[in-house]
Amino acid sequence: MPNSTLPSPRNAHRNGTGDERAPAVTGRRSRPLRIAVIGGGPGGLYAAALLKRHDPRRTVTVWERRAPRDTFGFGVVLSDETLGAIEHADPAVHHSLRREFVRWDTIDIVHRGRTLTSGGHGFAALGRHRLLALLHRRCTELGVRLRFRTPAPPAAELAAAHDLVVAADGAGSGTREAAPEAYRPTVTTHDCRYRWLAADFAFDAFRFEIAETEFGAMQLHGYPYAPDASTVIVEMREEVWRAAGFHTEPADQGPAWTVDRCAEIFAGALGGRGLRHADSTWTAFRTVVSERWTHGRTVLIGDAAHTAHFSIGSGTKLAVEDALALATAVEEHPVLDEALAGYEAERRPVVESAQRAALASLRWFEQLETYTGQPPRQFAFNLLTRSRRVTHDNLGLRDAAFTAAVERDFGCPPGTPPMFTPFRLRGLTLRNRIVLSPMDMYTAVDGVPGDFHLVHLGARALGGAGLVMTEMVCVSARGRITPGCAGLYSEEQAAAWRRITGFVRAAAPGTAIGVQLGHSGRKGSTRRMWEGTDEPLPDGNWPLVAASALPYRPDGRVPAALDRTGMTAVRSAFTAAARRAADAGFDLLELHCAHGYLLSGFLSPLTNRRTDGYGGDLAGRLRFPLEVFDAVRDVWPEERPMTVRISATDWAPGGTSDTEAVAIAAAFAAHGADAIDVSTGQVVAEERPEFGRSYQAPYADRIRNALGVPVIAVGAISSWDDVNSLLLAGRADLCALARPHLYDPHWTLHAAAEQGYTGPGAPWPLPYRAGSRRPPTGRTEVPRPRQGGSGG
Repeated sequence: MPNSTLPSPRNAHRNGTGDERAPAVTGRRSRPLRIAVIGGGPGGLYAAALLKRHDPRRTVTVWERRAPRDTFGFGVVLSDETLGAIEHADPAVHHSLRREFVRWDTIDIVHRGRTLTSGGHGFAALGRHRLLALLHRRCTELGVRLRFRTPAPPAAELAAAHDLVVAADGAGSGTREAAPEAYRPTVTTHDCRYRWLAADFAFDAFRFEIAETEFGAMQLHGYPYAPDASTVIVEMREEVWRAAGFHTEPADQGPAWTVDRCAEIFAGALGGRGLRHADSTWTAFRTVVSERWTHGRTVLIGDAAHTAHFSIGSGTKLAVEDALALATAVEEHPVLDEALAGYEAERRPVVESAQRAALASLRWFEQLETYTGQPPRQFAFNLLTRSRRVTHDNLGLRDAAFTAAVERDFGCPPGTPPMFTPFRLRGLTLRNRIVLSPMDMYTAVDGVPGDFHLVHLGARALGGAGLVMTEMVCVSARGRITPGCAGLYSEEQAAAWRRITGFVRAAAPGTAIGVQLGHSGRKGSTRRMWEGTDEPLPDGNWPLVAASALPYRPDGRVPAALDRTGMTAVRSAFTAAARRAADAGFDLLELHCAHGYLLSGFLSPLTNRRTDGYGGDLAGRLRFPLEVFDAVRDVWPEERPMTVRISATDWAPGGTSDTEAVAIAAAFAAHGADAIDVSTGQVVAEERPEFGRSYQAPYADRIRNALGVPVIAVGAISSWDDVNSLLLAGRADLCALARPHLYDPHWTLHAAAEQGYTGPGAPWPLPYRAGSRRPPTGRTEVPRPRQGGSGG
């Protein structure tokens, strides 16, 4: 199609029939008739086609700086869900796509020479060239103007002459970068290098193959996109890429050297055949997150607004779904501003969910070498469930035989879900893998737990959890967070705790109960949560101590930095509380070194600014927490386990790094910790957590697989399916749940009932046994059909 210059605003609404309409008005703009699309990839083309199809009067122009057949990558994978939406929106496009697709439903995972196959997954792919050709043809049929080899004018210039500008100009979007104050993008470059390649044969499954080379682990992602062609992506960490010499291709050989090296490394997967490349280079993936997708008349779609790692196959899928949602919103809302707001409101939660899944998958591959030592089936299950979109439950539906084999390898007795397999810590055997996570109740009086604590902890013990943990029990009056915090610094408090442990032991035999000991540090002397989290008391305050004289909040009280005398006193308070805890009958003791409380404040570089031997490098910052741990371990009964809760990240720049978190866990394990309870954050007020489903579990995963030490995973784990998935994948040994146990004290028993499990891992208390089946919620019987009538 010939190129032309940008139309003037005077002609902005002339359509093919000669009808000329008034230019768009400012303010509440009506449905667009003049549309510019920047970028001729699948998202931009499909948006153009749909917008034109919905209103043939529209003039829709697509600017694409490349030639029609120039593209990045080889094959495109689309889900059945996306195809269904395409069929509804434009049957003609769907019909064309359906004839082109290559379909398969198996995944092959090659691990140390062994191939593990899982079926029932369902993929559909086609060549990217074919997809673009189909969309080019559809746009041409509908009358969309396609301008190839023509860079688009700036979005601001286009917006002056058009009602709507759709920016589909990719991850390096010039539109987005030209107005960062409007879109507020964050671009994160990750730790792996990858390259798009292709093979001239079709894999018979989606193939993941791991090559453990002398330089480090490399991975191949391969899938068919035509009867005689497959996409092949080779990926590895940056340091492996450099060690292997891929960063310095010989000048006389160029890309051919890289292609041949990759084909040699993955000769087994390729059957000795070669690879080819197109217009691609080694790239580090960049995650793009934009706080806003719209700016005036301009809207970002696809990679211009957001990116998701290729390992979940979502880039083209998200772009096409953006186009669908945008076109629908424009039709549903008569005012453009409302349409763009509606588009973003509908798509943002979906995209954010996909980005969380993609980030989990990306990080899994970044940490690949920590998993290669896993048993083959566990490794395969771990890979399949890495993004948390495939879980134990739905994998069981897709491939029951594969899932059952993973369960057998894990040690599940017949008919036993993973969460109900026993677990041993030192001399304590837990009958299942569920922990009631410590949750502050703020209902104690002078540190003495009362009837509320008895009912709260007793109910959860009756509800089936394998281990019931107290809230943080403070080791001194000055170590309380609020006036309502429980303690273990008096005999009256110890007696009250003995009453609670006695009830658990008598009423819920087989349930273990643990105590978490801690000191509030700089976060003390505050109001109860419902009165104002972290807000200082209006009166009756007590002195605060911390690693350094830094307030938790800018307007907060400044603590005193502990001197040697103060540290000795704190250590003595911990050991005295531990002795009382042992006498009170607790089965397990956890040392609280997380969430910005006193011991956590020593560990984080953001809160420890000391210049003596208890600050500086990590060894110095660990010194006092390890002294306290050793002192407590010395007085805690030898046969009873001791765990440590840590914050594995501060969610703030300059805070605890991933490497440091592993080192902290290793240090406590070396001193005798039986498990590490891996939490995150709450160390500094300016934190920015990445909230989401099971969002803290990757930190437990990293520590477990780097060190081989048992871990407790916490953080938005809300379903028994997630628990089973984390356990089977080897990402955790125990799972601690908080809010689900507030919603349902019998969460564990109900999880057993919902899975049809009635074994020893979740026994119902005898008085409750009649309620061990879900009660009926309505009429379920159906009248039998009758034939004929009664006669006349």
